[in-house]
Amino acid sequence: MDDRKKRILQAIVEEYINTAEPVSSGSIVKKYGLDFSSATIRNEMAELEKVGFIEKTHTSSGRVPSAKGYRLYVDELLNDNNISLAEIRYIQSKLMNKLNEMEDLTKIATSTISEVTHYTTLAIGPTAKMQNIEEIKFVLLGTRMLMAVILTDAGIIKETIIKFNQDINDEQVETLNFIFNNKLKGKPLDLIDRPLEEYIFSHMNYSLEVIKPIMEQLNKVLNEEEKIYLEGANKAFDLPEFKSLEVAKNFINVIDKREIVTDLLNTGFANDINVYIGNENENEQLKDFSIVTFKHKYKNKDLGTIGIIGPTRMDYSKVISVMKYISKKLNGE
Repeated sequence: MDDRKKRILQAIVEEYINTAEPVSSGSIVKKYGLDFSSATIRNEMAELEKVGFIEKTHTSSGRVPSAKGYRLYVDELLNDNNISLAEIRYIQSKLMNKLNEMEDLTKIATSTISEVTHYTTLAIGPTAKMQNIEEIKFVLLGTRMLMAVILTDAGIIKETIIKFNQDINDEQVETLNFIFNNKLKGKPLDLIDRPLEEYIFSHMNYSLEVIKPIMEQLNKVLNEEEKIYLEGANKAFDLPEFKSLEVAKNFINVIDKREIVTDLLNTGFANDINVYIGNENENEQLKDFSIVTFKHKYKNKDLGTIGIIGPTRMDYSKVISVMKYISKKLNGE
């Protein structure tokens, strides 16, 4: 595609994102300062329509972008530095006090993105299998009760209470701390399994009445489903697309089903911002929506995935700019 067509397509996409109204040649001549005549723009729009980058609506002589047009815009034409100084200051103020509270960072980043972009934002924490054990600490709470605290390299803390049918003492707890950390520090969480149970039992000569409850409770807490965050769901219903009952119903069905949310957040490449437009989404219920996701990290520690869901008429420039800025901020850049 030549440069003139790209400039006209960019103007059409941005005008439609701003107004939600079909775009005429006259409207983009006036607003976007294109140095082409209206006749030239009309001819180029006809060519863009012919090759599927824009579409004519039934209710107007204007044109709207197609999914193919949005894809070219996202891949080649958008400004990914579309973030104001006020927005930068706001993001900084929201994140500033949370950089040492890693479990809160996902929640804060999710709500901040939703507030700045005005779209519904979803997030999921990192899976247990993707994390390594930093430390395991056992604390005796009573003669038959123990608290286990697991710290991962992603800064996530998991804790659980373990009850026993026989007494345990401080010496046994000290040995548990030594054996577990010696065997597991720096290893993946999913190594807490039956072979480990057999290893500890053989090295400690303790009754299975002590070892087995520990293993069962650790596995229970580690296999808990990842926490899902949802911010700004009500913002979607302010958009004109959601006047359609089918679109609104599909949106509610999507955000209400954990397996759909998990699937859409767990796709894509780890180091990229991923954009899925309309029918690029495998789920039929997502055909009217675009999803933008990124894997967010703090000092290169995986904190999970954040995603925005909105209509295909999404302000991709704003969304991607905000995501990139927050990603850089969390990584200390």
